[in-house]
Amino acid sequence: MEMGVGSVEGVLETYKLAIYEKDVENFLSVYDADVHIYDCWGKWESKGIASWRENVVNWFNGMREEGEILKVEFNDVTIEENSNLAFVHCAVTFAAYSGKSEEKLRQITNRFTFGLKKVNESWMITHEHSSLPIDMETGKGMFE
Repeated sequence: MEMGVGSVEGVLETYKLAIYEKDVENFLSVYDADVHIYDCWGKWESKGIASWRENVVNWFNGMREEGEILKVEFNDVTIEENSNLAFVHCAVTFAAYSGKSEEKLRQITNRFTFGLKKVNESWMITHEHSSLPIDMETGKGMFE
């Protein structure tokens, strides 16, 4: 059995590394079985790890097919935690690079909120909410 992640910062590092490596199992290892996710891409809501796994597999497979590498950066991270619960909000930048030329293809920054709980001394994401601000005139997400 894999060791869990003992710090909230460690969860964010696992998240970042697992996306870079397109490692579905490592990525999902920081999510609780009953995770509830509000996403701003594709399926807007996922309830439970099986539903979230489906989204993640599709996401990572899409990157593999396109030959892309995704680098994640966390900015303006605020962590509030006690012994069993933690709350994180931050800006997360996803930058896609060509796996061949290493040229930056695109990047987007989303706002994220994570709710975590400690299970057997490991921090697990129980809720994740990502969003973009909306341009009130067009109704479209603002990407800057």
